[in-house]
Amino acid sequence: MSRAREQRQIRRAKQFAKFKVTELNLVPLVDTFVSIVFFALTTTTVGELAPVVPGVTLPQASVGMSALSQLTLGVGGTVTLANRQIMSTAEAAGSASDDPRQPLKIPALYRELKKMSDSIRVSRGLGPNDELKLPLAIQGDKTMRYDLLSRFMATARLAGFRQLSLQVQRTESHTGP
Repeated sequence: MSRAREQRQIRRAKQFAKFKVTELNLVPLVDTFVSIVFFALTTTTVGELAPVVPGVTLPQASVGMSALSQLTLGVGGTVTLANRQIMSTAEAAGSASDDPRQPLKIPALYRELKKMSDSIRVSRGLGPNDELKLPLAIQGDKTMRYDLLSRFMATARLAGFRQLSLQVQRTESHTGP
């Protein structure tokens, strides 16, 4: 081998010596991570993880609220408002919005909800811009799609209902043979 070639290899060896892979002991690293996870799980309090942004009012959960004190929008095979059938769920899913600024709006449902909110405002002596403080409960079965639920919620908000709740039916668990 020539002398120049030998010196080139020595220079390269010196340059790449700093990139040489050394042995890495993972046991202390794993112990540290386990300690961090242990202390994180034992010292955190649920509820303090996400701070509440100023100006935001969080909803209150309640159990056993009478369904009769709320206006109910039922979604199953058909869409019902206050026990009156409005349309089928397939019609609601297939209907296109008549407002390009509100692509989620379901026009037929909007008309019915708007009539209901206007009649409630008149009966309570509220103006057209006053907030309607009657909660609207949306009851859906397990076959309801989430995209359709978002359309129902957007349509209800457009019609003036600001307090929306989702209701489910509680069933007893069967532990039979």
